[in-house]
Amino acid sequence: MAHLLGAEALHLEYPTKVVFDSVSLGVNEGDRIGIVGRNGDGKSSLLGMLAGLKEPDGGRVTVRGGVTIGVLDQQDTLDDDLTIGEAVVGDIPEHVWAGDPKVRDVIAGLLTDLPWDAKLGSLSGGQRRRVALAALLAGDWDVLALDEPTNHLDVEAIAWLAAHLKKRWAPNAGGLLTVTHDRWFLDEVCTMTWEVHDRIVDPFEGGYAAYILQRVERDRQAAAIEQRRQNLARKELAWLRRGAPARTSKPKFRIDAANQLIEDVPEIRNKTELASLAVSRLGKDVVDLLDVSVSYGDKKVIEKVDWRLAPGERTGILGVNGAGKSTLLSLISGTVEPTTGRVKRGSTVKVATLTQRLDELEEHMNEPVRVVISRLRTTYTFGSGSKAQELSPGQLLERMGFSSAQLSTPVKDLSGGQKRRLQLLLILLDQPNVLILDEPTNDLDTDMLAAMEDLLDSWPGTLIVVSHDRYFLERVTDNQYAILGHRLRHLPGGVDEYLKLRQLEQSAPVKPASSAATAAPTGLQGAELRAAQKEVTALERRIAKLTEQVDRARAALADHDQADYAGLAREMEAISAIQGEIDAAEERWFELTEEIG
Repeated sequence: MAHLLGAEALHLEYPTKVVFDSVSLGVNEGDRIGIVGRNGDGKSSLLGMLAGLKEPDGGRVTVRGGVTIGVLDQQDTLDDDLTIGEAVVGDIPEHVWAGDPKVRDVIAGLLTDLPWDAKLGSLSGGQRRRVALAALLAGDWDVLALDEPTNHLDVEAIAWLAAHLKKRWAPNAGGLLTVTHDRWFLDEVCTMTWEVHDRIVDPFEGGYAAYILQRVERDRQAAAIEQRRQNLARKELAWLRRGAPARTSKPKFRIDAANQLIEDVPEIRNKTELASLAVSRLGKDVVDLLDVSVSYGDKKVIEKVDWRLAPGERTGILGVNGAGKSTLLSLISGTVEPTTGRVKRGSTVKVATLTQRLDELEEHMNEPVRVVISRLRTTYTFGSGSKAQELSPGQLLERMGFSSAQLSTPVKDLSGGQKRRLQLLLILLDQPNVLILDEPTNDLDTDMLAAMEDLLDSWPGTLIVVSHDRYFLERVTDNQYAILGHRLRHLPGGVDEYLKLRQLEQSAPVKPASSAATAAPTGLQGAELRAAQKEVTALERRIAKLTEQVDRARAALADHDQADYAGLAREMEAISAIQGEIDAAEERWFELTEEIG
């Protein structure tokens, strides 16, 4: 493959820190490289040096003659006086850019909800970020360097971006470098992963799943690697092998090697045990939304929602911006009242919300972290029985990546990611039994996301998550719902089902209702197609019925004699058996919907 650019003996340092020391790397035609590492270790600096935006203190970057590099950095340099159209296509006549399939694809993928003639000065930060990305992708580049390209994109736009990049930067068609914390995006797009750590860059073949496998193997062979980090990586590998990525037949690593590495790693979460613990803390009633609708004046937000949250339920909520996700969360927390219908809460329910703001920290900005965290509780218990862990606030902070020195740091001097982690710990120490996470992954690197997920694995309560981070959403929740057309809809097929439903929703207004000639071809035709559609409908009814059985069984645990351990064990086994039926039905549903298309 042709060489595009390279770095030789790069050295970079600041007055108090050496960031890189003699780093040599290369980018070839067809490379799609994801750059990962802890916050502050130099990912953006490396990207900036390779893209020509930052001069190294030593070494050099060489670019093959004629190679062009397009850069999306984290600085907003757009001119407020330009319109969106001027920023994206410049002064190119409309008949020219409208005839370019690449430009049309970019506009459809990123800008359909924005008026073409709107001034950039009138846009929000997230909208301006999308315009900057669209302007970059509308151009012709040999190498793209993207710094956090998925920021401010929803699940749908991230899926579009991944498909667009894979199509444009195929083998022998330029190179791609991206810094991102979005692990699904890394695994979907990248053919190589560079890990930035300890002043060096380690290259790994494959996307995020392959990187995790190789990192676990490296850590196992290197006795000096910290044991806690190794265990977290092995647990994450177990999720990758057994969870959603494995079901979609996309794991890019050696199956035999993966199985060997995780053979002694238990299931990520003991769902039955956590449900039992949740029942003991919550009782059988959590929050019921009964025929609930919410409108603001003439604007309908959500309509006729019936949803009964069960003890220990772990649910992800999907929907486009403005669909009503925040309103739904506010109904659960009690900060919004329904226009019609009723919200019923259990007497023991204690709801806490991790918001996108940092309200919990405002009054503590000048206090050291240790003082803030120790005011709430002296210990916190995770898990139960023989697996129960009593952790001090300091141990909790260490588990979430705080060093001993940072315990004495005033809150105001923490980074965005550190404040986010401290915010979550303050909420957990207050011991809620219903936890709402609203975009919890902001400002966190991949290692800290894994640590947060590990913490939530042993938290016994009802969990509601809204996130554009697909990997995180699938990792910490067991069910996903979407707000579509003002209604709440269960997604047995998870995020993939949501994306299909959104495609149908968007194509419905322009698709001829009775034109067989324009209908998209599917893998099945005629009688086979009708039989598959009939089975899908039957599976959806069965999944709903089994889910109700599980909910009733979990609720019944609250009334069971807690001293009858044998009886409780039988009830839990029965619940596990039903859950197994649900999993099998969902697998079959997913296979059929793939065939139907």
